[in-house]
Amino acid sequence: MSNLTHKYLTVNKFSENLLKWNRYRNKRKMPWKFEKDPYKIWLSEIILQQTRVEQGLSYYCNFIEQFPTVKDLATADEKKVFKLWEGLGYYSRCRNLIATAKFIHTELKGVFPDSYEGLLQLKGVGPYTAAAIASFAFNLPYAVLDGNVFRVLARFFAIDLPIDSTAGRKKFAEMAGQALDKKKAALYNQAIMDFGATVCKPVAPDCHLCALNQSCRAFAEGKVQVLPVKEKTVKQRTRFFYFFLIRFSTVVAIRERAEKDIWRHLHEFPIIELDSIEPPEKAIETAVKRNWIREGDVTKVIKKKYTQKLTHQTIHAFFIECEVEKNPKGLGEFEWSTWQQMQDRSFPRIINDYFSDHYPEYSA
Repeated sequence: MSNLTHKYLTVNKFSENLLKWNRYRNKRKMPWKFEKDPYKIWLSEIILQQTRVEQGLSYYCNFIEQFPTVKDLATADEKKVFKLWEGLGYYSRCRNLIATAKFIHTELKGVFPDSYEGLLQLKGVGPYTAAAIASFAFNLPYAVLDGNVFRVLARFFAIDLPIDSTAGRKKFAEMAGQALDKKKAALYNQAIMDFGATVCKPVAPDCHLCALNQSCRAFAEGKVQVLPVKEKTVKQRTRFFYFFLIRFSTVVAIRERAEKDIWRHLHEFPIIELDSIEPPEKAIETAVKRNWIREGDVTKVIKKKYTQKLTHQTIHAFFIECEVEKNPKGLGEFEWSTWQQMQDRSFPRIINDYFSDHYPEYSA
């Protein structure tokens, strides 16, 4: 292990102190901690990608209950898997989850790769997830490098290189590898992630109660709030959706969203996207031109604006309810679903929020 030093801390000592904190002070409990089954570790890591632990916990438990083995997941009805994932967001993760489960079940005879390189070949598994599975399941000496680890290392060693730059990623990967206790890879990786999540937090870190604060360079130099550094800002896009709930007798028009865009494989009502917030009449006019409805078919315009923030975009949605007397010609690509059938379909959170407000009997 390298003996990279500054006047506050050696990498070796940092690792030693972190493991001591983990042994005596780390009280964080999660169902996947100390798990050795690579399937359960992989499942937890995919669910927690870009997701808070508090949100992902119930999803993990539900998935393990419904699909206790990779075979159960691989052979499940995909609609059932998406329904269970509903509300978690980033649905490309769910598509990768299904594809990887099928690959392991059919091509690898149900056996997870037991090497870092082999794990990297799985769809949806990048360097961080591969390192996590390799270290937690097989105790292989690979350091995890997630947001918590970036933050802890940046603060303890006062590294101001942007974590999203090429030079920064290289530097932090080097630091993470040097700090790793290679004989206790699983224990160390879990410890540094727990420390970042519970003590060295992004906002309001517990610096004055931190057992390692005397060795933290950022704490000594008053730089805690400015580290880690990012050089790029996420470009945000704002979109405006007008959904039409169109009833025909006892059924409603819905379709599976197939475009390579947000919410792919989820279901939605007929939708018109406009460039800005416009009066509902503009969307209604477009719906009439598309032969979805006639003007007199509109029964209710929902006044509430529904909003959902995603990583790269913010969606503002409006809902317009309609009743048609015959099957409109313009809705040929849509299926007609009863309310009961819709309970088995997966919808974006923004539509589920609308259901909760106006059709709680469906949402229950």
